[in-house]
Amino acid sequence: MGWLQVRLNTRAEQAPAAEAALLECGAVSVTLEDNADQPLFAGAEPEQRLWQQTRVSGLFPADSDLDGLRAALPEAYRDGLQAELLEDKDWEREWMEHYQPRQFAERLWLCPSWLTPPDPEAINIMLDPGLAFGTGTHPTTAMCLAELAVRVTPGDRVVDFGCGSGVLGVAALKLGAASVLATDTDLQALTATWANAERNGVANGQLKVCHPDELSGSEQADLVVANILAGPLCELAPVLTGMLVPGARLLLSGILREQVDALRAAYPIKLDIACEQDGWVALLGKAPGEQP
Repeated sequence: MGWLQVRLNTRAEQAPAAEAALLECGAVSVTLEDNADQPLFAGAEPEQRLWQQTRVSGLFPADSDLDGLRAALPEAYRDGLQAELLEDKDWEREWMEHYQPRQFAERLWLCPSWLTPPDPEAINIMLDPGLAFGTGTHPTTAMCLAELAVRVTPGDRVVDFGCGSGVLGVAALKLGAASVLATDTDLQALTATWANAERNGVANGQLKVCHPDELSGSEQADLVVANILAGPLCELAPVLTGMLVPGARLLLSGILREQVDALRAAYPIKLDIACEQDGWVALLGKAPGEQP
């Protein structure tokens, strides 16, 4: 089948919000590109890592309702919206050719399953995301991986809420967590998570994968990570905080800088900015009390 590509022309400071809007509307992928032939230089400050004129492109199934999509977008993006149908091609193979190993901490690497890890002695996560979100290339996933590298302690019980490809849960297990509960409303994500866990040898007895409707409400964790979007994160505040044992940590990502106050207001625990990248923020909180 073909695809519908929707393009929004924005300024750098608007690009993360435009990206989030397309994802909220159901884009299967979002790409940010230069829209004015402006060079970027290595070592640039975070606020200079996007082009001043940035094109944000979202990919949707060809039979998507363009009028409905336009109406669902914030009004600021509607007038400049451009759309075109793309011919069907082997997008997966094209993506594979450009996806390379990435390092997220001194000892943590994410490597496509079809390539050899650059550092065989490191903690290498061999990943094949399939149709699920979570390749490590997006700032929200990258920040979570960097935080997990310093937050996971041996024996932790971890919940990966909105697990996508399972990369965060697999990383937690390879970093020493005793168990991971991975959950997502997308059945393709559950399949990808289990496959990636088996690929990394961490599925046996350590991992539970399920739909949120299958949760009992009595799950307990030493660390809960949720890389979703701000709206669902606000709605899930009672569920996510209800899983925290005394002294447990909560790591939230998928949040724009201007959405931080809304997230803080939704949660009963103090949330601090753990890191920030390209307009996206990861928040870290701690439940009252001390872990036994």
